[in-house]
Amino acid sequence: MHTKTIAELTQLLRRREVSSRELTEHFLQRIDQRDERYNSFITVTREQALAQAEAADQRLAAGDAPALCGIPIAHKDLFCTAGVRTSCGSKMLDNFIAPYNATVVENLQQSGAVMLGKTNMDEFAMGSSNETSFYGPVKNPWDTNCVPGGSSGGSAAAVAALLTPAATASDTGGSIRQPAALCGLTGFKPTYGRISRWGMIAFASSLDQAGVLTRTAEDAALMLQAMTSFDVKDSTCVDEPVENYSARLNQSVRGLKIGVPKEYFGAGLHPQTAAKVQEAIATYESLGAEIREISLPHTHLGVPVYYVIAPAECSANMSRFDGVRYGYRCDNPQDLTDLYQRSRAEALGEEVKRRILIGTYALSAGYYDAYYHKAQQVRRLIKQDFLDAFTEVDLILGPTSPSPAFPFGDKVADPVAMYLEDTYTIATNLAGLPGLSIPCGLVDDKPVGLQLIGNYFAEAQLLNAAHQFQQATDFHTRIAPGAA
Repeated sequence: MHTKTIAELTQLLRRREVSSRELTEHFLQRIDQRDERYNSFITVTREQALAQAEAADQRLAAGDAPALCGIPIAHKDLFCTAGVRTSCGSKMLDNFIAPYNATVVENLQQSGAVMLGKTNMDEFAMGSSNETSFYGPVKNPWDTNCVPGGSSGGSAAAVAALLTPAATASDTGGSIRQPAALCGLTGFKPTYGRISRWGMIAFASSLDQAGVLTRTAEDAALMLQAMTSFDVKDSTCVDEPVENYSARLNQSVRGLKIGVPKEYFGAGLHPQTAAKVQEAIATYESLGAEIREISLPHTHLGVPVYYVIAPAECSANMSRFDGVRYGYRCDNPQDLTDLYQRSRAEALGEEVKRRILIGTYALSAGYYDAYYHKAQQVRRLIKQDFLDAFTEVDLILGPTSPSPAFPFGDKVADPVAMYLEDTYTIATNLAGLPGLSIPCGLVDDKPVGLQLIGNYFAEAQLLNAAHQFQQATDFHTRIAPGAA
């Protein structure tokens, strides 16, 4: 059962060929037996999952079954879950139990999905390799000596290892798409504001967006349909009608205009990765799509702009973790200043501290105009590049990550090298556009990701293009060694 997609499992449940309880017990057993080698889960909610599965079976028997009713899933551990620890991968929140559900969690619960547990992640979503987690690094199921990508590495590894059919995730600068690429999955980041961020612990508020990791575009459509709703509790949530994302999956892509930015194929891109992306372009041409070379001239500024804006917003958001209201508190503080200093010093990791310091510096009175304000101006130029491109093309195509998964420790000593892992994904967040990654081949027996970027609220079009590619190829069906 673990090799089947959500779409296939849904049909089995509706035909009563398997019960949700049986399905849930199957995946819980796999987690118990196999996750020690991957470290993809922080918390497993066995009793809650079985209770939700029983309720789902009752709804299925009564004919009152929403789309995901009875389907086991996992949540990235930055989505608040009532009565269940929400750690954000940090010692700071190791003892935090949220009193409410995030809107994403609530929507999926209303759809009948069953929560297996909470997945590991880079601390406070700050990282590109899942090496910064307080709970230890997550291992890539394709090669356990390599990273799974980050910050949603736990969600990606859990899906790639077939421990769950799908998992929620978040993307601030590529944290869904890059792990999807490194683990051979479909990873989807919607338009900024398309899915509520209420109850999702913030890293950089103008960049964060909830999304999904699944094995297929068809499954991503089902998950996104259930997750998406307008939410008055989130002031950045957009009140736009929600399309039926599954309805357009089988449309032909003949005549679709796909732009390929020349800036995405320069220095830094692994030659074999580039070759796999070129083969994917040829596949789209064979399906009748029209390929055009385009230019996104400010692409090279994406990483420096992001690493001013994101740390600045991180600095502001992280100020709430002070040892006073909730979370970790140091022992026997001498005074209030000592409480603040030691609680944060003892509970936060090096990467989080680095970004807080960078962001605080960029926001300081003497440097605000030179750094933060200037970065926001360049951000607008990056957005304009995309707006200009979408007057000529429908979608934009390129690599997701510069290379396949890299070994643990390979980039830890060089933060800039780590930051460059997101060089193709960051601009999408800066512009607030939807993007996805789908597998397009293997290099050295490790997956390569193909990125598709759409115009605002073009989620259905992106899913259609991804699904048609997956109908013409079998890369999404390949399973990590030992996972089956």
